Amino acid sequence: MPFEDIIMLILRTLFYYFAVVVIFRLMGKREIGELSLLDIVVFIMIAELAVITIEDLETFFGYGLIPMALLMIIQRFTAWLSLKSPLFRSWFDGKPAIIISQGKIDEYQMKKNRFNFDDLMQQLRENGTESLNEVEYAILEPSGSLSIIEKGKQGSRLSGNKINGLVLPLIVDGNVQLHALEQLQKDRLWLKEQIESRGFQHFKEVSFCSLNHKNEWYIDRKNEITN
Repeated sequence: MPFEDIIMLILRTLFYYFAVVVIFRLMGKREIGELSLLDIVVFIMIAELAVITIEDLETFFGYGLIPMALLMIIQRFTAWLSLKSPLFRSWFDGKPAIIISQGKIDEYQMKKNRFNFDDLMQQLRENGTESLNEVEYAILEPSGSLSIIEKGKQGSRLSGNKINGLVLPLIVDGNVQLHALEQLQKDRLWLKEQIESRGFQHFKEVSFCSLNHKNEWYIDRKNEITN
């Protein structure tokens, strides 16, 4: 390979290294284990585009930036849409699945999510849980990680509902979570009365609202400025 081509290859590599870093930073900070399916696809495509453009010395070195920028726009748009549309978010990112509930394994949920007992035992070990006897709840997150609530750590359950030791989101980004109300056997009117008694007049004022097993409410006001 001519010396000029070697220099050009080095320059292209450095250029696309910094270009990819900048694009990934613009996409937002997320841990590898929390990447959605779209994030993974976009990251792989951007990496492939960078490699192809680096290797093809006959192509203008900035040519790969066009599809990379387009992929970044797609990723940012779908991320925004996920925030605004619970339906899109549940379809695209998936929903958490309760693998173990009150100490009982749900084999149907395991089969549905292609999660076998080897996976379950591995994640229990990684969590530091010695035995299934210690597990009250195990929730398979959309990212594939397993959230574990051990017995004796969830406190007493709230009587009269079905939270069963889990935090239940009731409002997300101003949108009422109807499936959560169904779980509580409540309606929108009940929820409106609850937030009004806590100083909120409309659902759209609420960034996030949840209720836990101890009947403790958490409500965050949307776009609230803190000092």
